[in-house]
Amino acid sequence: MGLLSRSLDGTTLIVSCKVFESLVNKLRQHKLKKIKQQLPREEASSKRWAEAFTDYLRSECHLANNTVMAYTRDIKRFLEWLENRRLSELEVADLSDLVAWLTTFDLAPSSIARSIVAVKMFFRYLQLEGVLLENKAELLGSQKLWQRVPEVVGPKQIDQFLRAPRKLEPYYFRDRALLEILYATGCRASEISNLRLRDVHLQEKFCKCHGKGDKQRMAPLGDTAIDAIQAYLENQRAKLAAIRPAEADWLFLSRGGRRLRREAIWELVKKYAAIAGISTKVSPHTMRHSFATHLLAGGADLRQVQEMLGHSSIATTQIYTHVDQTRLKKIHQQYHPRG
Repeated sequence: MGLLSRSLDGTTLIVSCKVFESLVNKLRQHKLKKIKQQLPREEASSKRWAEAFTDYLRSECHLANNTVMAYTRDIKRFLEWLENRRLSELEVADLSDLVAWLTTFDLAPSSIARSIVAVKMFFRYLQLEGVLLENKAELLGSQKLWQRVPEVVGPKQIDQFLRAPRKLEPYYFRDRALLEILYATGCRASEISNLRLRDVHLQEKFCKCHGKGDKQRMAPLGDTAIDAIQAYLENQRAKLAAIRPAEADWLFLSRGGRRLRREAIWELVKKYAAIAGISTKVSPHTMRHSFATHLLAGGADLRQVQEMLGHSSIATTQIYTHVDQTRLKKIHQQYHPRG
């Protein structure tokens, strides 16, 4: 039994399977040898590759800055575990120990899962660069994450929260406008932090948000939020902008005239949640969850909510259908034969 091929002069040649396999193996070995010759001498210097990986995530993958920072921390932790071992010598069993090692840091299951994803991406990048011949990390598995139902603040508590800033507060107008826009738009803290004056169109009743991966979307603004923002612009923002004119294009400014960072927004939300007597677990993302849940409870279409939240997949938005039990009961009563 053999393989038929035809030479240039038209004569038929019979090549045995063993000879053919031998030729293929020689070609494969030659290719591997060529790749190995291209490997840098300082392969063990993984920090340099980690820095290059960060640049790759930012410039070629176009991931959001917060995502890049999270993956960078994950890879830094991975290098801490790696110590002086060579990446090319790691086996699947070694990488399995990494998962066990991560659990010693008391990380949330979602953080461990993200760390594994980061390591897989790092190995895939090194494979593309010719540093590794195969991606052993692809065989790593992570535990299935339970889908958590988001924590939501009820409408009455939302009213208390939005009224929490008092006029005696030094930055009353700014803080009130901040809380109102958080709940009115359902934007993330980072999106609010990155709002510029030119992104806010009060007469047209919308603002332009820059989401993950620099995706832009229009977020509607209600009358209450517009009034709060207008009051902030007229009564307080000019004074803050005068401190640092070079940074005056940001909508929300700190007491030093700089852009109000998302960490500061988190602290302010925690502060006013405590004043309003709401759970200490409340965060800017709780306002986002509440925004989506209240829209659905009011009869909004799931696709519309998806668009307002800036979700790329409707599967992410569907989690909010499990939050409002009254809506589910109404649907059951309306459509089930024995509802």
